[in-house]
Amino acid sequence: MNLEKNLNKILIIDFGSQFTQLIARRIRELGVYSKIISNNKIKLKDILKNNVYGLILSGGPLNVYQSNKIKLDKRILNLGIPTLGICFGHQILSKEQGGKVKKSKYREFGLATIKKKNKSVLTRDFFNRNNTCDVWMSHSDEVSKLPKGFSVIGSTRNSKFAMIENLNKKMFGIQFHPEVTHTKNGKKLLKNFVFSICKLKKNWSSKRQKSKLVNEVKNQVKNSKVICALSGGVDSSVVGKLLKEAVGKNLVCIFVNTGLLRKDEEKQVVNTFKKRFKINLIYVNAKNIFLSKLKNISDPEKKRKIIGNLFIQIFEKQAKKIKNVKFLAQGTLYPDLIESKSVTGSQTSKIKSHHNVGGLPKKMKLKLVEPLKYLFKDEVRKLGIELKLGKEIVLRHPFPGPGLAIRMPGVITDKKIKILREADNIFIDELKKNNLYKKIWQAYAALLPVKTVGVMGDNRTYEYICLLRAITSEDGMTADFYNFNKKFIQQVSNKIINNIKGINRVVYDVTSKPPSTIELE
Repeated sequence: MNLEKNLNKILIIDFGSQFTQLIARRIRELGVYSKIISNNKIKLKDILKNNVYGLILSGGPLNVYQSNKIKLDKRILNLGIPTLGICFGHQILSKEQGGKVKKSKYREFGLATIKKKNKSVLTRDFFNRNNTCDVWMSHSDEVSKLPKGFSVIGSTRNSKFAMIENLNKKMFGIQFHPEVTHTKNGKKLLKNFVFSICKLKKNWSSKRQKSKLVNEVKNQVKNSKVICALSGGVDSSVVGKLLKEAVGKNLVCIFVNTGLLRKDEEKQVVNTFKKRFKINLIYVNAKNIFLSKLKNISDPEKKRKIIGNLFIQIFEKQAKKIKNVKFLAQGTLYPDLIESKSVTGSQTSKIKSHHNVGGLPKKMKLKLVEPLKYLFKDEVRKLGIELKLGKEIVLRHPFPGPGLAIRMPGVITDKKIKILREADNIFIDELKKNNLYKKIWQAYAALLPVKTVGVMGDNRTYEYICLLRAITSEDGMTADFYNFNKKFIQQVSNKIINNIKGINRVVYDVTSKPPSTIELE
């Protein structure tokens, strides 16, 4: 049975927005199945034969004037299926229905206040008592003339037609992004669209997600053996456990010690997966190889490429020792893909490559299995609970595939790794002792490629700066720094400087995402 095809769903047409999967996730959070398809690939039959109850047109980096790059079968909009256009989707919907779109006189990026103009089923419980709502904007074009039959629901100072509707056609357009956490009551708006307008009922859960992923892996792999890139972090641990349920004894996990792991991590991984979960685990100590290849490399993209390529080379070498291995499984998540490339084939912007994405050789001999590639971190944690992984694994902070290499801007040395490993261990340990670890989405120490003068006793020191970063987030797409009290920061700073030779200054990163990424490189 094709679970996906038989479920009533919301179909999201992707025009290349980096928030497209976030829309899908919000719909799933409401308990309804959603699917993304590229605007360049969608066909009328995809809608007619797939139980589609609602359409959402995503945002995107293009503008409606670049018609040669935008492909959308106009018949799709005439099927009578409720349709919601978001940002660029709002503009393309308006244009295709006879409205006009032009360059905005004043661009809107970030928070804006939208004011209610008319009552709508879409905005039930969306506006506050003052008939306003704070929303997240990201556009430089605007709808300048309404299509025939449409009316205004809401406006901002710089966008007169920020929310529009045509009830007869069941079409709605909004210039802002309801899917991001910055938009207050954005989830309520999507809820109104899904349940009140599309008339859908709940049909999706973590249990369904697990069944769907297990079936997908079975269909892809069949009777072949799979090697899993195990790191011990949340993502690869969930992949490993998921694969064990899907392929059983055909799973071989390979754990590579890159020399860039956290303190005692290699011991924890071997004990957990080999002894506790009884998974077939091969341990490869490749510390010297990685450090040799990374010698004198300071460019962050080169670091990622080297680490990614070396990972695959080691896996392929191990695979030759195992008969009938055709697949390599990785714990790639959707934010990794978003920052590296477009997932659906739509045009989008590359921010940085990830070891699971951009570091893969073009002529890789193994086929990839990436069951988590459409999920966000919190969804992976829920899946881990469903798979009966322990909370000590499921609730662990994210750790990047390239490890400490990207928390050490500049050249990597064994000495610097040892310094950073100890600093990171002290920081995380203090978070746990002070009951802060679970309140923070991700925290780590980084070693900056800068030395400063200090004084310890009567002696002059000239040592590295340790940067601490701790952020709160829901999905890793956006983040804010955690506001520690002064006493805790002083306590951690003193402990790091007093216990680690090589650091004489500690700083705290107070930058959000955007404009920064969570990791330094």
